[in-house]
This record gives sequence, C-alpha cells and structure tokens, in this order.
Amino acid sequence: MSEVMKGIFAVMQTPLRENGELDVKSLERQTGFCIECGAHGLVFPVLGGEYQFLSEGERAQLVQVVVKTAGGQVPVVAGVAGPVKEVAVVCTEAAVKAGVDAVVALPPAGGRQEEVREYYEAIAKAAGRPVFLQHTSGGLSADFMRELFAEVEHIDYLKEEQQPSAHQISAVINQVKEGCLGVFGGGHGRWMLSEMRRGASGFMPAAEAIDVHVQIWDAYQAGDERRARDIFNLLLPQINLIMAVGLNVCKEILVRRGVLESARLRAPGAPVMDAEDGRELEMIMADLAPYFKV
Repeated sequence: MSEVMKGIFAVMQTPLRENGELDVKSLERQTGFCIECGAHGLVFPVLGGEYQFLSEGERAQLVQVVVKTAGGQVPVVAGVAGPVKEVAVVCTEAAVKAGVDAVVALPPAGGRQEEVREYYEAIAKAAGRPVFLQHTSGGLSADFMRELFAEVEHIDYLKEEQQPSAHQISAVINQVKEGCLGVFGGGHGRWMLSEMRRGASGFMPAAEAIDVHVQIWDAYQAGDERRARDIFNLLLPQINLIMAVGLNVCKEILVRRGVLESARLRAPGAPVMDAEDGRELEMIMADLAPYFKV
C-alpha cells in the first residue's frame, strides 16, 4: 500500500472461548466490525491484543485471519515485537507471508542502543515494507529515532506512548524532520485532542469504540474541534475505566456489542470487572450509544 498511512487504526483484541481456546470466528467478526465502524487501518497483535501471551505459531495464524478477512479494504499492521531480534524476525517473516501492509514493534526490553538498532534493522530488512517504532516506556530518544528514520530503510512511522505522550509527540515532530512519514498516538486515545493539535497523524486505540474514535478524528479534521471535544468527553469515562481495570473492559464492551463471544483474557492474573464496574460500563455505553455505528 503506497499511500501514507493516517487516521484511526484499530488495535484488535485476541478473542478466546471460555475454555481458553482461540476464537477465530470472533476474530473474523471483529475485523469486519472495525472496517464497518470506519477504521482507517487494523493493528494486530500488539500489547492490546496480548501478543506476549501468544505463541509464534498463534500469532502467524491469527495475522493470516485478519489479512484474509480484511481483504485489502484497509491496511493491516502486524505486531512483530519479540524479546530478541531472532524472534521478531520470525514473526516479521510470517506477517510478510500473510500479506500485511506494515509492521510495528516495541524495542527489546533492556537492550543497549546498539542492540536496539540491530533489532530494528533486522525487522526492517525482513519486512521490506513500512515499520512503525513503538515507544512506550523510554529508551528511544528523539535523537536516536532521528537516526533510525534517516538511516534505516523502511523505518517510516512512530507510535508514541511514552508519557507525557503529547509532549513526546511535540518533541519528535520538532526534532525528526526527515524520514518519518507519521507519528501516531496510542494509550487508548486518552490524549488524542492534544496530540492532534501537536501534529499527530493518526491513533491506534483499542477496537471496542473505534467508531467513536473515528467520529472524533473526522470532526477535528473537518475543523470542528468543539464537536470533537464534545464526543471525546463522552468517551473519556470509558477510557478511564479501561485504564483502571484493564483490557477485560475492552473485551466486555465487544461482547456487549455482539462482536466477541467471551471477554476471557489470556494474560495470567489479569484484573476482573466486578458488579459495580459492570454497572458503570452500562451507564457509559448508554451515553455513547448514539455514536455507535454498528
């Protein structure tokens, strides 16, 4: 896909049945749901999809499902992060074989700068297509990222989530002048209004309310910041609940919207919603219901 990527890219969940098995049918349904909601792209599997609790074979299988179901309607960005470059390359090669349009990867935890560079160089070489750097917990300075964008072919985009992410986006846009085709925000879009004002070219929020995120994006891009803010203010309580309780909120919303069969998580020891969380979510979703398109 030769066009510059921008807009709202849905970070998809990994659907599981109650017995813990992968639920491919729900993944197909989630793919169609995101496209019908107006998502400009799809991202899978990354932190929001519990990638670190999937085997390499499961990741390859599920990426194939997303690409096949999307059918070229929107770009698919595959998460290929690994603890070391060898694992990341295996995941990248599988994603390329599936036909993804781009890949995204966190840096390896604890890696020295030269190791991080080798890691991204290996991913870019294996990908042969756009690579997103994902920056969530430090370690990638603006100067270092400028070098990667300028010197490593195919490293073209950034997903910036290092806090405060809005400030980080300003710093990157100000310092990385060449080679970077776009800076995307993450963090469930909780700073998206500020980040759009600072020049963010897209966002990667979770999929459960992707139609609402798209409407915020569309309103802002049309010059109606007031409408964008009004919709965002209705969405913010849901983002707060997700940040407080975890990804099970995302899955529960997708269950309530008829997309997933189960809200079960793969992550061990994950927080669970209690009755009051469920009541809060019900009220939040009632406020958002006029903005649900599917």
